[in-house]
Amino acid sequence: MAPDPASLGDEAFCYLTTNGRVTGRPHTIEIWFALNGRALYILSGNGPRQRADWVRNLTKTPEVTVRIGDREFAGIGRIVEGGEEDDLARRLLLEKYKPTYSGDLSEWGRTALPVAVDLAAG
Repeated sequence: MAPDPASLGDEAFCYLTTNGRVTGRPHTIEIWFALNGRALYILSGNGPRQRADWVRNLTKTPEVTVRIGDREFAGIGRIVEGGEEDDLARRLLLEKYKPTYSGDLSEWGRTALPVAVDLAAG
């Protein structure tokens, strides 16, 4: 039986591995995340919204892996295109990190690019 990511939602970070859009080599980043079922949400907030290397990598090759704690999941990454899912991603991330972060996350939560990774079931 495949591991259920929901039990890992309290972990502080996940590790997202994308394939380099030029080299094809794996690139891993540590990043904040929130879970909603098998959907993992992350926000790209460093500089122009779609300029982060990891965002550009998963846009070209959406197949990614995600490690949460000691579990690894395959997934398909995609940019969240507004609407209810956009609101959900922002709300989940702010609810998770605002209580433990000493700075102001309001602008990040409002302007960062939401990205979803649909985690594979098996």
